[in-house]
Amino acid sequence: MIDVYTADTPNGVKVPIALEELGVPYRILRVNLGAQEQKRPDFLRLNPNGRIPAIVDPDGPGGASLSVFESGAILWYLAEKFGGLIPVDPVERVRALEYTFFQVGGVGPMFGQAGWFTRSAPEPVAFAIERYRKESNRLTAVLEARLQQVPWLAGAEFSVADIMNFGWLDAPDYAGVNLADYPAVSGWRDRMHLRPGVQRGMAALR
Repeated sequence: MIDVYTADTPNGVKVPIALEELGVPYRILRVNLGAQEQKRPDFLRLNPNGRIPAIVDPDGPGGASLSVFESGAILWYLAEKFGGLIPVDPVERVRALEYTFFQVGGVGPMFGQAGWFTRSAPEPVAFAIERYRKESNRLTAVLEARLQQVPWLAGAEFSVADIMNFGWLDAPDYAGVNLADYPAVSGWRDRMHLRPGVQRGMAALR
């Protein structure tokens, strides 16, 4: 039974979806972000960066309990341990890695900043809003080009990369992205929503 410390956010939904897709039992331990529970010492022992998600696997390497933080690391750990979500084809495996890190280094930070400056900044900062919205749209255009060629980000096979990118692209308005301008991304998002594992993972946080 994997303990999942998370919340209903674009990053927080990744781990439940992955575990549902892998068919692995888990327990949701909700972290109240508004109450800053992610900054408390007990959580910081799991994730010194003070962010969700984090997991605890009671049966880690050597049978010892193991905590893992950062969503990309968590998903690759789970995929390797339980044997799924990583393409067998070596080229598609590399593509899955590419688009996992594309999300970690690009989509997540840029979408997050676009939304924060639009909704949470004490005062509007027009330059920042324009910059981060423009970058969010540029990154979505990269995904659009990829998904015009293949059904899933790794290629023919659904993978960790799709789960990593899904949360933010499922709430594109947050970053000022209109998916009507990106039909291939929109179709990919629709295919994601049709997957029972995705549906169950999202429902687990509702």
